[in-house]
Amino acid sequence: MTLSSTPTLTEARPGASRTGIAAARAARRRAVLHWVAVHSLAIAAALFFLLPFVFVFLTSVMDDQQALTTDYWPTSWNWGNYGKVWDTPGFLTWWRNTLVYAGAGTLLTVVSSLPVAYALAKFRFRGRNLALMAVIAMMMLPPQVTVIPMYLFWAKQMGLGGSLWPLIIPMAFGDAFSIFLLRQFLMTIPKEYVEAARIDGCGDLRTLLRVVLPMAKPAIAAVALFQFFYCWNDYFGPQIYASNNHQAWTLSYGLESFKAAHHTNWNLTMAATLLVMAPVIVLFFFAQKAFIEGVTLTGVKG
Repeated sequence: MTLSSTPTLTEARPGASRTGIAAARAARRRAVLHWVAVHSLAIAAALFFLLPFVFVFLTSVMDDQQALTTDYWPTSWNWGNYGKVWDTPGFLTWWRNTLVYAGAGTLLTVVSSLPVAYALAKFRFRGRNLALMAVIAMMMLPPQVTVIPMYLFWAKQMGLGGSLWPLIIPMAFGDAFSIFLLRQFLMTIPKEYVEAARIDGCGDLRTLLRVVLPMAKPAIAAVALFQFFYCWNDYFGPQIYASNNHQAWTLSYGLESFKAAHHTNWNLTMAATLLVMAPVIVLFFFAQKAFIEGVTLTGVKG
């Protein structure tokens, strides 16, 4: 009687195990290549937007002699540049002014624009379409057209030159873009909710605060972020009204102080730029979900 030469299960197991491991590795490799192929365009776009920030960061930690040369990697990491920027005379004052300008401007814009948008979206009155056309026309009006009469009124007639009040006070009367954006979102709210609130005895103001306002939070968040970013980065307005008063400068305008007539400290300028951008970037990352949702939903219904 002869024994069979067929390998037993114990003898065949190591080879099968190696084959399974190789197959798993090949599957993972294919999955990685598939992910790269699918997301290659997104990766390229991300690098396109990320590289300028990397350049600004690397320049901010260079010394003054190396900044903006062909040597893009710092020979020495000068973290003290951020301390020098922070200790610049007036820098904390510019921070305070910018926070006041952006915070007060955002609050006034939202509070004043929401009732107007609610009226244009839910009320039926004579001249409503004409009012909406006027809002759209104001959106298309360049600010440079009104800068001279506005400056003559606020600086000459009201005596508010050298301050940020000529930029903050007009926001209490609404903003055309914010009104239009909120109106587009409020049009998506079913009118049955508003009618049910009125049947229950709610007036227009109470309906707005108790029914419409909670449902419009995404749009309000989008409008608030748009306005905050605009005020935070505004350079034109502070240059017109506050350029002659250092105590009223904002961060965007204060960056000019790092440029001298014959020499510019680009490393300090880049460090200051990062300090100015950091709060906005952090705010956007924390609020991006509400921001994107609000922007998306405002385009559902015209």
